Amino acid sequence: MPEEIIIFITAGNKTEANQIAKVLIQEKLAACVNMIDQVESVFKWQNQVSQEKEILMIVKSISRNMDKIITTVKQNHSYDVPEIIAMPIISGSKEYLSWLREESSGR
Repeated sequence: MPEEIIIFITAGNKTEANQIAKVLIQEKLAACVNMIDQVESVFKWQNQVSQEKEILMIVKSISRNMDKIITTVKQNHSYDVPEIIAMPIISGSKEYLSWLREESSGR
């Protein structure tokens, strides 16, 4: 599996998403976090179909940080079960991927 990953995280509001993003960057657990505002999510929770506006966070990191990212997100998230899913980056520019690895090197 490639070392570089993209992680999708949803948050209930911009303040929460900003807080999570800043911690991930400060701790060098991620190189970059993009935030897309007003994503419409439809899901089933506690036997009810819900529709909510959320913030979608797109996090660029490396696979060895995943456990720490999950822990950090859960500590800073208001949801009981936050979405935290990862996908491998199968290709990209050498310069960008090198930067991503360096900035995600942890402390």
